[in-house]
Amino acid sequence: MIRVLIADNNMPLCASLSEFLNEQPDMEVVGCAYDGEEALELIAKTKPDVVILDITMPRLDGMAVLERLPDLKLERRPRIIVLTALAREDIAKRFTELGADYFLIKPFDLQLLAERIRQFASEEPPEPAQIAAAPIRPNVARKHNLEAMVTRLLHEMGMPAHFKGYQYLRDAVLMAVEDTDLVGGSLSKEVYPRLASKYNATPGGVEAAIRNALIACWENGNRAFLEQLTGQSGRTRQGRFPTNSMVIAQLADQLRMQVRAS
Repeated sequence: MIRVLIADNNMPLCASLSEFLNEQPDMEVVGCAYDGEEALELIAKTKPDVVILDITMPRLDGMAVLERLPDLKLERRPRIIVLTALAREDIAKRFTELGADYFLIKPFDLQLLAERIRQFASEEPPEPAQIAAAPIRPNVARKHNLEAMVTRLLHEMGMPAHFKGYQYLRDAVLMAVEDTDLVGGSLSKEVYPRLASKYNATPGGVEAAIRNALIACWENGNRAFLEQLTGQSGRTRQGRFPTNSMVIAQLADQLRMQVRAS
């Protein structure tokens, strides 16, 4: 069982996160802290595997919590997932230097949070000396920001997060942002097989899941958003819905424009 501690002064958010995480069969929330001092006390008391840490808190902020974490002399350092509404490279760099493992930009997808908790809980944390010596990768914050941006776009589209195609589409868009050549014929040759390998599926299953999710959005989600995104009004020629490649390409373009504007 993965032991999770939540440190955020937003009590409704803490309650919502606690409810969601406690519903996961492999997780339990061992406590909620509403300020930095309480966070350190609960970390020492409960010894969580993962700490979800907000940047802005009273008494001690998230950065101060990480600065004082070594003083607790824990046998095993918890993995740290930082929540922030500030997509700033300098802040991400400082938190990374202090040992933060991952950043989630508010608002974020709960399923993505659960995935990252499982990912980091299964890995051994680096030794403090390794944290101090580890080079800072300048694209870390950018990658996390892109994940948050595409998640917001899918929410705006009205795509339910429990659809299999949701995760596939999110990853496909992120691939297309990094490599514009992947959209089009390369979907079947590269993107679908890579996603199938990652999620233990088949390329045809990945393609169909994305297709079904898009059709569901077209029929029951935010059709106005999709029509504006793809430049289509009603159905496309020959009675077809917008293709997977069209939606992926347009979402990737939206992300690139947002990055340039930020």
